[in-house]
Amino acid sequence: MPRTALAPSPPTTPHRATADDRRRTSASAILRSVLEHGPVARSTVARLTGLSPASVTDYCARFTALGLIREAPTPRQSNGVGRPHVPIHLDDSRFVVGGVHVAVPYTTVALLDLRGRVVTERRLAHDDGTEPDRVLANAAAGLAALLTDHPCRTPLGVGVAAGGWVDRDSGTIVEHALLGWRDVDVRDALGTPIGLPVHVDGHARALVNGERLFGRARGSRSVLHLFVGNVVDAAFATHDEVHHGPRSQAGAIAHLPLPGGSERCDCGRTGCLQAELSERTLCRRAREEGVITTADPMHVVGAAADGDPVAVRLLLERARTVGRAARLLLDVLNPDTVVVAEVGTVYREDCLGALRAEVGTDRAASVLPTSFPESVLAVAGGSVALDVVYRDPLSLSPGTN
Repeated sequence: MPRTALAPSPPTTPHRATADDRRRTSASAILRSVLEHGPVARSTVARLTGLSPASVTDYCARFTALGLIREAPTPRQSNGVGRPHVPIHLDDSRFVVGGVHVAVPYTTVALLDLRGRVVTERRLAHDDGTEPDRVLANAAAGLAALLTDHPCRTPLGVGVAAGGWVDRDSGTIVEHALLGWRDVDVRDALGTPIGLPVHVDGHARALVNGERLFGRARGSRSVLHLFVGNVVDAAFATHDEVHHGPRSQAGAIAHLPLPGGSERCDCGRTGCLQAELSERTLCRRAREEGVITTADPMHVVGAAADGDPVAVRLLLERARTVGRAARLLLDVLNPDTVVVAEVGTVYREDCLGALRAEVGTDRAASVLPTSFPESVLAVAGGSVALDVVYRDPLSLSPGTN
C-alpha cells in the first residue's frame, strides 16, 4: 500500500516568521478556501485569501500534483466573455487519515476523508484491561485492519486523541487518571507498528480544530469547546490557534468547583466538575433510581426517549450543570462560539434548551451542540491528523501517489 508521510507538527514555540512559515500559511489558506467554497474559481480563491492570482495558480498546480484538488468537469464561462473559469474542488477520493480515540471503556479507530467525514470506524472494548501497551497494540491492529479493507485509499498519517493531560509536542499522554496512565509515549507506540506519522493531542483541542474545519464553528473568530464524557475538559481557540499552554496543560477543568455540587471527587473535595458531570456519575445515579442496569449513558438517553420521567430529570439536571460550567467559562474567555459535546444536549432539544437557559438569554444563541453527534470520538482522533494536513499541505510527497 502506498504511504504518504506528513512532516512533524510545527513547533509551538513563538518565533519570527520565515519564508517557510509564509509558504505554509499561504498554502493552508488556499486549501482551506477550496475546502470551504469549492468548486471555486482560482480567481475567487485569490480574492478570498488576498494572495496574487499567480501565487494561487502556482499553489493549485502543486496541490493537483499531490492529488489534493482537481478541476471540476465542466468549465464555467466568465460572463460569456474570455476564457472560461475552470473551478477546482477538493479531491476527497484518494486520501484518508487514521483516527484513534482512547476512552475509558473502549478505543475508537476510524478512517476519515479530507472533508472530515468518517469512512469507517470500529470500537475496541477494553475487555482485557486498560494497560497502555495492550490498548495501543489493539488500536494499531484495528487501524491496520481498516486500512487493509480500503486498499484504494492512501493514508496520510494517524491522529490520536484522548482526555486528560496530553502533551502534543512529545506525543505523550502525561496523565489520564481514569485509565491509570502516566507518561505513555503514544507516538512511538503506534507509529512503529503502523509505519505512519502519528500526531497526538487532547480530544477537546482536537474537536475545536474539527469544528473550525468541518463543523458549525467554521468562520468563528474564537471558539470554546466543552467535552463532557467520562472525562470533562475544555479547549479554547482564537485567530485559528488552539491554546495549549506549557506542556499542553491548558483546558484541565476537571476540578473546577461548582456551587451546589454534592459528588465526592477522588481529590478529596466535593463538587468538582468532572465528578459531578462524568458519564459514570450519570449512569450510577440512573442505576440507583432503577432507570438502567448498565454503564452506558446512551441507555439513559434511550429511556428518556421512551418516556421515563426519571431519565428525563437526570438528563435535564446534568444539562443545567453543564450550562453553569459553560457560563463560568464564558465569563472568563468570552468566545464567539461555544460547542458542547454531551449526550443529553446532542440528542434532546429540552436538554439543549436547559443548558442555554443556564448560560443566559444574551449568550444562548452562541452555544451549539457538537457538529458530529454520531461520530464525535472518531472525528476527534482524525482531526488531530487533518489539522496537520491543512496547516502544511505541501509537506506531502508527490512521488508516493
